[in-house]
Amino acid sequence: MSNLVIECSDINKFYQDGKNKTQVLKGVNLKLNQGELLAVVGSSGSGKSTLLHILGTLDIASTGTSKILNQDVAKLSRKQQAEFRNKHLGFIYQFHHLLMEFNALENVAMPLLIAGMKPTEAKEKAKEMLNKVGLNHRIEHKPSELSGGERQRVAIARALVGEPALILADEPTGNLDKQNALNIYNLIKELNKTLKTSFVVVTHDLELAAKLGKTAHLDDGILTLKKSAQ
Repeated sequence: MSNLVIECSDINKFYQDGKNKTQVLKGVNLKLNQGELLAVVGSSGSGKSTLLHILGTLDIASTGTSKILNQDVAKLSRKQQAEFRNKHLGFIYQFHHLLMEFNALENVAMPLLIAGMKPTEAKEKAKEMLNKVGLNHRIEHKPSELSGGERQRVAIARALVGEPALILADEPTGNLDKQNALNIYNLIKELNKTLKTSFVVVTHDLELAAKLGKTAHLDDGILTLKKSAQ
């Protein structure tokens, strides 16, 4: 059985605006094995978020093939793509997007409840994941009672609680100060190591990206892989 989580071949993405055609991704090739951690860096407008959306089945490539867990996701219906995301993928954003009226435990349990898990079981799994991110003492606190770093830890726990094969993180530390950003990156590395979950982390921060195992530079839609120092 293939160990590949991501296998993209010659991905191109075009956007049409009237007579104007803009190419955002140019012949992107990418492979990521189970348990690998990849940082994708590049300037604003280089195509980082577009690539992440294609990997997350939120968008489809204009040409080329994008396989996630050996599944050509472009061939799935909208409903099948949604089911695939819920079962196999987790998402972390720059802004945590937590539900402000619910506490940390309820926020983390939400994806499991949506998937049909019994409330008692969902909350128990959510509690275990919050413990893994060091927030077992804050489970009853609402987002307004948490610091920025703590909110992002809750968002990470929510992304991981369903035990996805792949986590896609879009500027996960972009809204944090330097120390909290470093703490989140260290947490991602720790969870990647202990849970064997694959991560693709999009960031503009070269210093933080260099702390991850593998780095890809996206420049004007062209992706170039480089090794990073551990």
